[in-house]
Amino acid sequence: MSIPSPQKLGAADIQAIFETSPFIASLKLDVKEVDHDKGVLTVAAPFLPAFERGANTGQWHGGPLAAIIDTVGDFAVGMQIGRGLPTINFRVDYLRPAINTNLLAVATVRRAGKSVGVADVDLYNDQGVLLAIGRASYSTLP
Repeated sequence: MSIPSPQKLGAADIQAIFETSPFIASLKLDVKEVDHDKGVLTVAAPFLPAFERGANTGQWHGGPLAAIIDTVGDFAVGMQIGRGLPTINFRVDYLRPAINTNLLAVATVRRAGKSVGVADVDLYNDQGVLLAIGRASYSTLP
């Protein structure tokens, strides 16, 4: 008897989850590409005034940046597993400030195992400059 493989999530599936989760919906994330073969999920995030570090500065606060990285990493692994996953551990390195820019998050699945999944996420500005990198592990247990 073989174990059935999980139903993979497509772009429309992930977008629907983004839009129905109150917190994730507040980030206004837009799925741009899902590549199951490469284990890559690409998501755009617009700058919103609510994300500012200081009023009228145009500079992103680190909290929304971290939330975007964690969410996109989660669903990169989750697209392989077939559902969103709880975060086990999370880390982010901020390389330079994000100012007056939208963002592009590119997550690469490093492992989608039976109990743990790991994703790396690169966060870019409108000019393609790398602003932050993150790595997270997620529980893939049923």
